[in-house]
Amino acid sequence: MKTKKLTFGAMCLALSLLLPQAFHMIGMQQAGSVFLPMHIPVFIGGLLLGPIYGLFLGIFAPLTSFVVTGMPSADRVLFMMCELATYGTVSGLLFHQFHFAQKKWGALSALVISMLAGRVVYGIVISIATYLFNIPLGGLPAVIAATTTGIPGIIIQLIFVPTVVMAIIKGGYFDEFAAVERKA
Repeated sequence: MKTKKLTFGAMCLALSLLLPQAFHMIGMQQAGSVFLPMHIPVFIGGLLLGPIYGLFLGIFAPLTSFVVTGMPSADRVLFMMCELATYGTVSGLLFHQFHFAQKKWGALSALVISMLAGRVVYGIVISIATYLFNIPLGGLPAVIAATTTGIPGIIIQLIFVPTVVMAIIKGGYFDEFAAVERKA
């Protein structure tokens, strides 16, 4: 199972690099901040692999992307690492430790709660940088603007992530969810 999890985690990390590139190829100026493509594999990985893998995916997805592609920009990478690490950890905790996987709407519920938690953490770290350290990032208005700009991506996540997660579970890829699938 560990090899399977590492392989799936590596695939999620690779997708977190490739999806933003695909979205940027459409030519839209701010495609990453509108469609939030890097978030999708982090959420999927967190839900299916658990909080530890989710945490590391959330940290390494933006960091690796920055090193390889220069995106996100240097002034945003740390904040994205905090946000995505929260997404991966909280979604994994809810789906695994709090047994959301055994609930009918478990993937969607875990996703929504982790989205909220990630945005709260993002807001906190941006606010600390803005108001405590006088780094000109815009504070809470910037967080609200980023959330508003990302509404298309949030909608894509709400539709796509639970669908993919449940399809993978139904496909029997992860043995730990076999009992959940038999209940459904």
